[in-house]
Amino acid sequence: MYEKKTFPNLNCGLDLVGEVLYGKWKMRLLWFINEGYLRPSELQRKIPDASRRVINIQLKELEEHELVIRTIYPVMPPKVEYSLTEFGKTLIPVIAAIGNWGDEYQDSLKRVILKGYPQLA
Repeated sequence: MYEKKTFPNLNCGLDLVGEVLYGKWKMRLLWFINEGYLRPSELQRKIPDASRRVINIQLKELEEHELVIRTIYPVMPPKVEYSLTEFGKTLIPVIAAIGNWGDEYQDSLKRVILKGYPQLA
């Protein structure tokens, strides 16, 4: 299991948010859970570029940061669902604002991102 080697910087709000939301798929996982996609298989279908392993790791981290709750139902085969905590729900307006900003500046963002991929230009 991976163990962090450096202590996080906890002196500023941006650093704190970065520690909790760092991970390529975490904001999307939170968003889709809020939209009603609760099971790991549903989340996997919504984010096909992410491996099942990475999704599970990031869901575990979100659970450790008290943003989601994992519920295991006693049925066979076992059924697992995720839901947002009250704390996790407070992030949804922030994620929505970031998404709206991305939509508004989509052309500019695509242009600057594609600069790093000259083979696609």
